[in-house]
Amino acid sequence: MLTPKEALALKEKLDSSQRPLFIYHDDPDGLASFLLCYRYLERGKGFPLKAHPRIYRDPWARKVTENDPDHVFILDIAMVEQDFIDAVNAPITWVDHHTVQEKERVTYYNPQKRGVNVPTPELIWQAIGTEKPNDLWIATVGAIGDWHYPHYAPSFSEQMPDILPLDAKTVQQALYESPLGTLVKLFSFCLKGPTKEVYTNVKILTRIEHPSEILLQTTPAGKHLWKTYEYFNKHYEALKEKALAHKSADKLFIWTYEEDKLSLTKDLANELLYTFKDKIIILGRRKDGEYRCSLRAPAGVLLSKALEKALIGVEGYGGGHEQACGCAVKESDWERFLENLRRELKL
Repeated sequence: MLTPKEALALKEKLDSSQRPLFIYHDDPDGLASFLLCYRYLERGKGFPLKAHPRIYRDPWARKVTENDPDHVFILDIAMVEQDFIDAVNAPITWVDHHTVQEKERVTYYNPQKRGVNVPTPELIWQAIGTEKPNDLWIATVGAIGDWHYPHYAPSFSEQMPDILPLDAKTVQQALYESPLGTLVKLFSFCLKGPTKEVYTNVKILTRIEHPSEILLQTTPAGKHLWKTYEYFNKHYEALKEKALAHKSADKLFIWTYEEDKLSLTKDLANELLYTFKDKIIILGRRKDGEYRCSLRAPAGVLLSKALEKALIGVEGYGGGHEQACGCAVKESDWERFLENLRRELKL
């Protein structure tokens, strides 16, 4: 969590910004972080960072200049290059929970400095949640979407037990045994597809008053988002069927597929871990001569440290949390990478 002083300072930075620009990760917790901020301020612009969570000077410094913000907020993004920070004239506030980064000329909030890993939506909620209590559903979707059961989940269950039942006590139950899991998938799906459609979906989400609008399609806005969900969920279920048909007695569940336009690895890797609870999941999408992967592991496996070492001597990059990581590895180094990973995991 943020310290009380940090939470107050973050709120003050948001309050004082008249033209904020938000750059956020393109996943449920990144989107939730943006939605909480935007719905609180009711002003600003937001841009999802796609592909991988690193902000470079080009094109992002140019995008900042074009939009002329008085404050830049970076939400749930693991890496930011110093040359981007140096090229931006506006003050920058960076809220994150990945591996701690040391940068200059940026206000940086990350509870990992104190050895605590709390997703970004929970940090945002700590700063501004009392001002927008009806947005508790967004904070809950975002945290659980990052495989974290937030301290306020029981309060949300009491508020909306039809979406998160009172007997749901774990992330797995919330994601795969309750309607809240559908909202997590919808947040993820809203960030997929053509850029214009992504911005339309996000704009609609900034105006949803109650999640039942989506789940029960009670408003035109909710119906629009539900159509997006149904379209991508059809592809997701087809991909899941193929993955589940892959049988393996190996401790590593390795499955790759080819897809040029649609990435569903993060979403599917989570569900495969739920299905194969004792396995380490490596789900890779082959594109442009490399495998773009989502890795998941059961509790007790320090996946992030193993991945860091497995990438030594391999053309690729990656990182993440203890049990959830992402990486990209050149196709020519794929087998070497898998051998390295087995070695580091002692399999």
